[in-house]
Amino acid sequence: MSRPEHGAEATGLPLPRRIVSIDIMRGATIVFMVIVNNPGDWNRVWSPLDHAAWNGCTPADLVFPFFLFLMGCVIPFAFDRRLREGAQRSQLVGHIAWRGLALVGLKLLLSLYPFFHVTHLRFFGVLTRIALCYVAAASLYLCSRKTGFLVSVIGLILLAYWAILYALPVPGLGWPGKDFAFLDPNRNMAAWLDRQFSAWCQTWLHTGILYEKTWDPEGLLSTLPAIATTLSGVLAGQVFRRRDILPARRPMLFMAAGGASILLGLLWGQVFPLNKSLWTSSFTLVSSGAALCSLAVCDGIFDVLRLQNKNTIIQAIATFCQMFGMNAVFAFLFSGFLAKTLLLLPSPVAGSTSLEAGIYQALRAGYPSSNLTSFLFSCCFLILVFLPVYGLYRKKIFIRL
Repeated sequence: MSRPEHGAEATGLPLPRRIVSIDIMRGATIVFMVIVNNPGDWNRVWSPLDHAAWNGCTPADLVFPFFLFLMGCVIPFAFDRRLREGAQRSQLVGHIAWRGLALVGLKLLLSLYPFFHVTHLRFFGVLTRIALCYVAAASLYLCSRKTGFLVSVIGLILLAYWAILYALPVPGLGWPGKDFAFLDPNRNMAAWLDRQFSAWCQTWLHTGILYEKTWDPEGLLSTLPAIATTLSGVLAGQVFRRRDILPARRPMLFMAAGGASILLGLLWGQVFPLNKSLWTSSFTLVSSGAALCSLAVCDGIFDVLRLQNKNTIIQAIATFCQMFGMNAVFAFLFSGFLAKTLLLLPSPVAGSTSLEAGIYQALRAGYPSSNLTSFLFSCCFLILVFLPVYGLYRKKIFIRL
């Protein structure tokens, strides 16, 4: 446990020790994630809070790419500082490996809880993808911090992924667009690789299920473009450290790059549809562009204009988000464990199968389930997550890996 540091000499001009906009945007992302993941009734959810069924993109679909983008933003701060302090690259490689393994370990613990049925373990998942993206992006950054290199890697990943899904035959199934529909949920190369991995795990490890039985939204192949999302955050983080870019120019630069990325993604989406489950290349560009535009707004408000120091309402919102942003991993894990615990515990309310259902029934107060009551339950759940996050913030305890 320690105080994370990702802010320092972003330019030749004096800046706050921390880049406040990154903490606030990360915290807002976690808050939205908690609300999206914990409705009172999954059949009663407002469309912006629900994921697209397959092709398409909703605000809820942006949560995960925003988190990966922001994780990438802090990589230049962390590694540049350690290299400047004299750390050896071998030491940094060891840290990268340790953090990746720790994230996977936490994911396995969360998956096993509360029954610890090893034979029903799912290796894929949000934390597994975060670990893989971090290891890949941080390793690439250690290889070369040149902007041209990182941009080239992003472009190569996105083009290669498109070619794999569009032009390669799926073993035993045929050619996409000819023998079956392009981006069919069960008949695409990503789903085929997921099934191969799951079969191998079942044979040798006697465990390893997939989220959707025949494919996984956090599978192996679709992690490649997610790495590109993380690298786009690395590029944004480098902008904060550029001495030749004045702070006042950063929001405009982020907004212009974000708008261009969204436009390119939408154009590509005409032939390679936006799809969060497959993390298509067009989705990568649109979500990264949206993250850049959001960062532009946060940077302008909180780092350039510093309106949180001039307006009490903005200050309250900023502080609330910072609390989550500075303990993001804890908030994510606690919300996961809390949700499973509420489903496990019995309810004192008659006719409810779990404590979660009982709380929702009591919250409805006899009214039928609706989008509003489902959302109100999400807000109540957020308050439960906020309590320990607030306690850690008050004690200045910031948990990181």
